Amino acid sequence: MAKIQMTTPLVEMDGDEMTRILWQMIKDELLLPYIDLKTEYYDLGLEYRNETNDQVTIDSAEATKKYGVAVKCATITPNAARMEEYDLKEMWKSPNGTIRAALDGTVFRAPILVKGIIPYVSNWTKPITIARHAYGDVYKNTEIKVPGKGKAELVFTAEDGTETREVIHEFNGEGILQGIHNTKESISSFARACFSYAIDTKQDLWFSTKDTISKKYDHTFKDIFQEIYDAEYKEKFEELGIEYFYTLIDDAVARVIRSEGGFIWACKNYDGDVMSDMVATAYGDLSMMTSVLVSPSGVYEYEAAHGTVQQHYYKHLRGEETSTNGIATIFAWTGALRKRGELDNIPELMEFADKLERACIKTVEDGKMTRSLSLISSCENPVVLNSQDFIKAIRETFDAL
Repeated sequence: MAKIQMTTPLVEMDGDEMTRILWQMIKDELLLPYIDLKTEYYDLGLEYRNETNDQVTIDSAEATKKYGVAVKCATITPNAARMEEYDLKEMWKSPNGTIRAALDGTVFRAPILVKGIIPYVSNWTKPITIARHAYGDVYKNTEIKVPGKGKAELVFTAEDGTETREVIHEFNGEGILQGIHNTKESISSFARACFSYAIDTKQDLWFSTKDTISKKYDHTFKDIFQEIYDAEYKEKFEELGIEYFYTLIDDAVARVIRSEGGFIWACKNYDGDVMSDMVATAYGDLSMMTSVLVSPSGVYEYEAAHGTVQQHYYKHLRGEETSTNGIATIFAWTGALRKRGELDNIPELMEFADKLERACIKTVEDGKMTRSLSLISSCENPVVLNSQDFIKAIRETFDAL
């Protein structure tokens, strides 16, 4: 059978550790035999980021703006231990944070539901989609270690030179400081992305912050959302019979746990980071959650919501067998290929993406799965496969569909 032809490349961002191993397996087994795959490749592995002083991450974001669609492997965000392990020049920022700051937009994360994988929260019968703001806050922060006694102030210098000052804290000894920011433009884009996604999917939209404590920062998010909703989206929401409401983040957590699912939960950047992991795990497994960054300019970046699976990588290096679930990474590829097919009017590419996703789900529902899934599956006597054999099983299912 002739391979599916592509006209515009995807931006391909390779990553780290076990997900980098899976990345190549997926390409070799599930993509290259069927597609004349065109990508513009960027190596976002930590070694090359260090070698290029992280310029490769910036270049990959610019390429994404150019081509419109990217697919990204999981990457390491270094801490002190990683600094030593990889002999880094400095503690490079999160590549996801750098890319999201460049693209702005909103990250939508939703669980991949499979029969036989029962959510830990038994009343969750419908998927919960996390809409995560993808700009600013702690991911674009400035930090200072305070060496001793002194006064910390927050200072804004206007274009005309006038200053606004607020005392942060009078330090009596050592401490730490963190400065975060956001912009009205980015928050507005976030709000519009959430409202538009709710209308497209005909789902209720919940938004939560902590405006009772953060009376200026978080309250600004709340106000912008309400203003845009009232002016631009309220009539359409009412016409569709869907609801938008705001609640405090702690109240939202309680409501979410009691719910049946089936809505979009919009969160600020860090809140969305934490809550998407909670939702993914509660639905069964972190490796069963999709993630796509949608920018206001119509640029899309697809990735898995989980990390680099460090422990499995160390086992792999020791020559030991691993059983790592690659489904979220496969869905990153299918999401990007489907969008590329949609933008370039290649229906065969869209159909391929749909078929490969069905093959992933059917393989698990047929009782063939990785170890982590077998531990939470209601399937009797599941066949536990290693990382590569699971991908091969998906290919066999795909070919049989």
